Amino acid sequence: MASQSEQLTAAEISRIAGVTRATVSNWRRRHPDFPQPSGGTEASPSYDRRQIEAWLDARGRLPARSAADDLRTHLRGRTPHDIETTALFTAHVAGLNEEERGRAATLGDNELSKLLATAVSSCSGHVKPGHGDVPAALLRSAANVILQEGALAVFDVLQEHSETPIGIRGTHPTPPAIADLIAGLVTAGGRRVESVLDPACGSGRLLAGAATRLKPDARVHGQEYRVDIAAQAKTRVTVEAPNRSVDVRTGDSLRDDAFPDLRVDAVVCNPPYGDREWGHDELAFDPRWAYGVPPRSEPELAWVQHSLAHLGEGGQAVLLLPPATASRPSGRRIRAEMLRQGALCAIIALPAGLAVPHHIGLHLWILRRPEVDRPGQDRVLLMDLADQSATAAVPVPDQGKHADEGTLQETIRSTWEAFSASAVFADIPGTARAVPVIDLLDDLVDLSPARHVRSAPLISPDEALRQVTELTERLKTHVTALTEASSTGPWTSAGKTARTWRSATVADLARGGALAVHRGVRASSAGAPPGDLTDRPVLRARDLIGGVSASGNTSELPLADPVTVEAGDVLLAQVVGPQGVATRVVDEEDAGCLLGNGVFLLRPDPRRLDPWFLAGFVSAPDNVSQATTGTSTHQLVASRLRVPLLPLDEQTAYGQAFRHVHDLRTSARSAATCANETADLIATTLSGGALLPHGAESP
Repeated sequence: MASQSEQLTAAEISRIAGVTRATVSNWRRRHPDFPQPSGGTEASPSYDRRQIEAWLDARGRLPARSAADDLRTHLRGRTPHDIETTALFTAHVAGLNEEERGRAATLGDNELSKLLATAVSSCSGHVKPGHGDVPAALLRSAANVILQEGALAVFDVLQEHSETPIGIRGTHPTPPAIADLIAGLVTAGGRRVESVLDPACGSGRLLAGAATRLKPDARVHGQEYRVDIAAQAKTRVTVEAPNRSVDVRTGDSLRDDAFPDLRVDAVVCNPPYGDREWGHDELAFDPRWAYGVPPRSEPELAWVQHSLAHLGEGGQAVLLLPPATASRPSGRRIRAEMLRQGALCAIIALPAGLAVPHHIGLHLWILRRPEVDRPGQDRVLLMDLADQSATAAVPVPDQGKHADEGTLQETIRSTWEAFSASAVFADIPGTARAVPVIDLLDDLVDLSPARHVRSAPLISPDEALRQVTELTERLKTHVTALTEASSTGPWTSAGKTARTWRSATVADLARGGALAVHRGVRASSAGAPPGDLTDRPVLRARDLIGGVSASGNTSELPLADPVTVEAGDVLLAQVVGPQGVATRVVDEEDAGCLLGNGVFLLRPDPRRLDPWFLAGFVSAPDNVSQATTGTSTHQLVASRLRVPLLPLDEQTAYGQAFRHVHDLRTSARSAATCANETADLIATTLSGGALLPHGAESP
């Protein structure tokens, strides 16, 4: 029997051949000479690698074997200890000069063992795995990947074999746009930053983003409790910000601070959220709690004070936190003390969808180490951008002009620089306000920006009248369209009993070639897609649910296997909401975009399936109900959806009816949205004094 490293699963075969798993299943059924399973289970068989490669090669489907493929082979059946060891080895080799990196792949077994020993001895941190019988072939394979594909490519492969998934304990990678924004804030206004710390650095995206903005001789520090992820963070900083002094240590920052005496110019952090096991009991008397002992339910305020404790004179910290941190009653005493001592400078409410969890808008907290001679701070900047899109043009302090490039990131930076550079700050109606500290020290100490920033911008009476008139006319147009769309039918009764039909699952139809199934999958690390796909938008689940065009991009949403959306494709959201599953038949407007994470794509053969017929039946409530899993969050299993087996002419009739239903829903949604906007604007302008009702006189 073949060894475990020589076995391949169906998923690995599909990756090697560059096809879907459904295609591999088709090969098994249609080709009698397809190799028989040599291991695994009946539900998840495995195959002999050499037999599979020979079968693929005979059909011209075996691509050139990459160094990453060899590493995957060597990692099969390896222990978590081996993965951690490989990660430490990779981080060390990535820091060598180019000549030494190239030579690492050619070293003999003894030399590789010595190089590994050096990597282990140079590893900073309190947690180090034991290193025993790690095969030199595994290390050599990792060195080859470093040489041919880059050091970060090793961690992409390691993540596939890791038993510790991303997202545990409330930890999630920081999106590139957020990392760039935070890095820009700590260096805004030309601040001199020579050292930076990220105490929850994860895979190092945020830390690397900050390091790239510092001078080459800057000191970069990070801490992460997982050995392999800490090694990835060190590697990322080494690769993306070379010539910096990098020190990433392993351990739990709150329970076991690896830098107890370190003071830096800047702290950046996207800490775990909602982690109630952060160490409340054993850390009750910790000297870091200068503003009060954080309650068990306030782990974020523990991270805030940990960050403040590591700031040197004039130091500044920027943290990404959940919005409840600004308003939970359990944290009001700590928030009040931070205000009194002048540690809190700004809180910025971001739009939902920029970072995990995507359904809520996170907050950025900007903190500083209070000055000894002037501990208090008179004002706090509160910005409410929760209703803005990621590329919205928002007025900035310079005479109301728009930010460079009209981006949300530039708006935040410009507003923060204007606030921090001058004692006089002109409030931006509906966006930003400098609030006196005394006004925030009430019974609640609720620092939510929306509570203090006027939600509706001030407009002149004439402009208010113009906007109301324009919205009213638009509403009339939508109502007319809704009236036309509501003319449905004619319909025919099926008789005394409802019609029944034979049906097949989506999985059966895929096996028969009637359709193809794809699912958008996010890559474990950012990587450039093929050149012709770089500038294409990504259609995300939130776009599908919101009924809007594709608005993501490949730089912020790296995709593991990009799929181009075509006209006639049927899209379904993976998460089923209270209103059912969001469904869309792709038209020419969305054609050409890329399939985003959390979206299923069904591509019907137009000679056998009508797309609107397919969309109508797979989104039916009863059908969706029997194809979902989970309790709190309902996940759609697209392969379980059932589709009636009808002639194409009957499918077309059903498809036209379902398309009419779609038009009715779209018209109703547009009319309702416009009606709400109109009503809100009228109510706001009446209560604000910009408009007067009939019969009222202006004084």
